[in-house]
Amino acid sequence: MVGVNDIRSTFLSYFEKNGHAVVDSSPLVPRNDPTLMFVNSGMVQFKNLFTGAETRDYKRATSAQKCVRAGGKHNDLDNVGYTARHHTFFEMLGNFSFGDYFKEEAIPFAWNLITEEFGIDKSRLVTTVYHTDDEAFEIWKKLGVPEDRIIRIATSDNFWQMGPTGPCGPCTEIFYDHGDHIWGGPPGSPEEDGDRFIEIWNVVFMQNEQFEDGSMRALDMQSIDTGMGLERIAALLQGSHDNYDTDLFKALIEASAQGTGVDPYGDQNVHHRVIADHLRSTSFLIADGVLPSNEGRGYVLRRIMRRAMRHAHLLGAKDPLMCRLVPELVRQMGQAYPELGRAQPMIEETLLLEETRFRTTLDRGLKLLDAELEGMAEGQALEGETAFKLYDTYGFPLDLTQDALREKGVEVDTTGFDAAMEAQKAKARAAWSGSGEAADESVWFDIADAEGPTEFLGYDTEEAEGQIRGVIVDGKPVEKAESGAAVQVVLNQTPFYAESGGQVGDTGVIKTANGEIRVSDVKKKAGVFVHIGTIIDGSIAKGEAAELVLDHARRSAIRANHSATHLLHEALRLALGEHVAQRGSLNADDRLRFDFSHSKGMSLEELNQVEREVNAYIRQNSPVDTRIMTPDEARELGAQALFGEKYGDEVRVVSMGQLDGSGKGSDKRTYSLELCGGTHVRRTGDIGAFVLLGDSASSSGVRRIEALTGQAAQDYLRGQDHLLAEAALALKVPANDVPARIKALQDERKALQNEVAELRKQAAMGGSGGGSDAEDVNGVPFLGQILADVPGKDLRGLIDEHKKRLGSGAILLISGAGGKAAVAAGVTDDLTDRVSAVDLVKAAAAALGGKGGGGRPDMAQAGGPSADNAEAAITAAKEILEG
Repeated sequence: MVGVNDIRSTFLSYFEKNGHAVVDSSPLVPRNDPTLMFVNSGMVQFKNLFTGAETRDYKRATSAQKCVRAGGKHNDLDNVGYTARHHTFFEMLGNFSFGDYFKEEAIPFAWNLITEEFGIDKSRLVTTVYHTDDEAFEIWKKLGVPEDRIIRIATSDNFWQMGPTGPCGPCTEIFYDHGDHIWGGPPGSPEEDGDRFIEIWNVVFMQNEQFEDGSMRALDMQSIDTGMGLERIAALLQGSHDNYDTDLFKALIEASAQGTGVDPYGDQNVHHRVIADHLRSTSFLIADGVLPSNEGRGYVLRRIMRRAMRHAHLLGAKDPLMCRLVPELVRQMGQAYPELGRAQPMIEETLLLEETRFRTTLDRGLKLLDAELEGMAEGQALEGETAFKLYDTYGFPLDLTQDALREKGVEVDTTGFDAAMEAQKAKARAAWSGSGEAADESVWFDIADAEGPTEFLGYDTEEAEGQIRGVIVDGKPVEKAESGAAVQVVLNQTPFYAESGGQVGDTGVIKTANGEIRVSDVKKKAGVFVHIGTIIDGSIAKGEAAELVLDHARRSAIRANHSATHLLHEALRLALGEHVAQRGSLNADDRLRFDFSHSKGMSLEELNQVEREVNAYIRQNSPVDTRIMTPDEARELGAQALFGEKYGDEVRVVSMGQLDGSGKGSDKRTYSLELCGGTHVRRTGDIGAFVLLGDSASSSGVRRIEALTGQAAQDYLRGQDHLLAEAALALKVPANDVPARIKALQDERKALQNEVAELRKQAAMGGSGGGSDAEDVNGVPFLGQILADVPGKDLRGLIDEHKKRLGSGAILLISGAGGKAAVAAGVTDDLTDRVSAVDLVKAAAAALGGKGGGGRPDMAQAGGPSADNAEAAITAAKEILEG
């Protein structure tokens, strides 16, 4: 049997032998398309090459691209596990030409690979072409495909468009005929939706450009974009009609079966299939830097996770399952995608945390769902409000509720759900920002293509000369701009750092012979550094020479904070464990912020340990070294990388701190070793000092540390000394005795509070000796009191005391302390079958102008805006007793 890994390798090797550059899969989070939540096809990372906005050193490429379809336009989530070919995660094999070869080579490439390299029976293959594409039709005929197996399709199924306008062109597709024992007809027939004929490859001929008026012209650069689903071709080559019968999925399904003790291919097979598919999508998303959250990509990830976890629950899994399956996934796919192995600790930690949290609410949510179903008539849909409650209270997405009801044949009133969710959806849409890129980046690609990328000089200097290569005003290129204009300027070289990797952009000035710009920020776009600022004097023009000077003091403070984050990262890993990974950072001039993967808050001892270790390496004053190497060499050396970041052919590896034989990877003398493009101090001693302000929760499974370095750290410590001195002066003790004195005052205050509470209790009870103040109301001894100065929190204890004194009866106490009313009611156990404390307290609260109230039949509490109507409240309670 040919394995999935062999098929992937054969595909890439075939095209590599035919002159294609093998390009690594891009991360699942797209960096060049703001309209996509996740990469969903092989062409996404090449989009700018097809439009001509970007060029690379190759014109033909091949890739195995990881893809996710689980949200937005491309959402296969509901069908996963129930069909043979739907997945949330899949691999798209593709070959691409950017103005190089076209139909005459693309079609034979596909045919020869399928029929010769993969050995698929030609007689089982059917091809389609766009109905007017005579050229493709004739090429298929030359390859020996009978005319009756070349089907002309007149619909958009065989005409691809990037959007309403832009590059487009006809397609040709290859289908496999599984035989007449399976229902279905060839493409274009009324039975085409059946499973007999399955598409295995699609070749797009990008030959036209579509305009808004509907007209179309031939592109100057005609290109090829192909896609073949690895799961589909693997199923075919392994003699199956079901993607889940391939060797890769079988291994994951059997791992799920082993973890649950449930037959992998029995009646509950669908649960194993869902778990196997969702294990892949969640693991790859986490490896690419996505973490579960309540919005955007993180929300989609959480939906996939929870759907899989519910199916694990249905299999009877008593303990978290998903995290235990990650090693098998890494064994199956880690060689092709090394990021899985590198991120394995983080993937397991995230899955464990999420499944542990979700299991605590799953049972309650399912019980609520079962209770609602009991009272429903046959054929009735679940109310949308109930589905929303499941989402809002228990974290059940709508599709999870629908999935849970699927087996029961019950639908959900989605209209009602949508109405309840309207506000949240509006908020999510407002917050959604795509991939973080601006909608129109073509201006920066134009400058980069015409002028080349900006050369960064800021690792070695803070002043330089450059030439202005582009001036942008209001989003459009101009030749010249005058004083007062807000401009974006691109130069051929610059010492200004562009915001990246958590380090903020530099500020400073750009001076020409005729004008001056105050730079407030710098961004990186399409390889060029965009200096954002305002012309404060004269004018500036494209082509002028310029003197570039950044703010030295600010850059120095930023460098210190950035270098400190590297030391902090390693100190955290040593203190908390190998699962610690950077999840974000801010390196500004006034502070640093570092987000890292960890499931709980740090203890004071851990914080102190980390702070001491960072300062120890600062005092070491060791050199901060930078080396340029390939990503693979850096990882072999043991360098830490930020998961999800896409690195180029070369990376900067920053090392700092010296050890004796216990350092990073093969470099046993280095304390911190990280891939980093930021600017850093020359020696660790330049950081000056490090003060850790504390840690807090940033998001699910992520902690945040804030800290100060250098002068800011010294100023903070001096401020703390002043506060201590002021406290010592106020307490009239030496500074060293301040903690003990504060403890003594706290103990004294607590004793006084207890004494006051006891006195209040005695005063409140003083008017009720053995129940003499109680009155008979309809045969029930009733005691109603108004206690002006007793805090509401003390009423419960007084109720208990009155119960003991009365022996049998009902009590209502009203407090007006603090400006608002507090009400408590109590009923002795022998009377709870006649009257409920909840009814008494609700009646009293209503008389006080409040709402609600609750508790037990023997004890209940409520509140109100004021105690002005306390007498009326007591009367209202009596009326309840009177019936």
